[in-house]
Amino acid sequence: MLTFEEKLTIIESFPELKRNDISLRRVNFHFEESVKDKQIVVYRLHPNGNGFVYAELIEENGYVTDSKGMVNIRDFTKEELQQVIKQSIASLSEAEPFEETWINAENQTLQLMNEYDVWNIYAGNVLDGTHTTYHEAADYLYQEGFNRIQDIDAE
Repeated sequence: MLTFEEKLTIIESFPELKRNDISLRRVNFHFEESVKDKQIVVYRLHPNGNGFVYAELIEENGYVTDSKGMVNIRDFTKEELQQVIKQSIASLSEAEPFEETWINAENQTLQLMNEYDVWNIYAGNVLDGTHTTYHEAADYLYQEGFNRIQDIDAE
């Protein structure tokens, strides 16, 4: 496991991130040029080595994120930490709209789109639902029997 100081060195090598010391010697790093409402890339980096990186918008990331879209970086290697930070910054830099197609067993399709910092689900041109996070919208779609077309194609 990387030490707190090693993680700080890696994170501070990203000039686009601004350090913000918070309580209990923890540190956040902000990406102020974010095109999203979200600016915190590194969240609550603690002297014990624990901390989080925003990974919710990273496409096909494979990261296990919490309800805030954060992935725990406690046991990340140097390369893994550099990669997730690069991906996080890139995901917050993308101005183009995000869209996924979901399909169920009856071949009905829904579109999941990120619009104005909310996640909308459309059936054709009809708004089916609005969610505050990608994971909330994806959970809803899975519960309704839908799967991402990308996941089906990968099988």
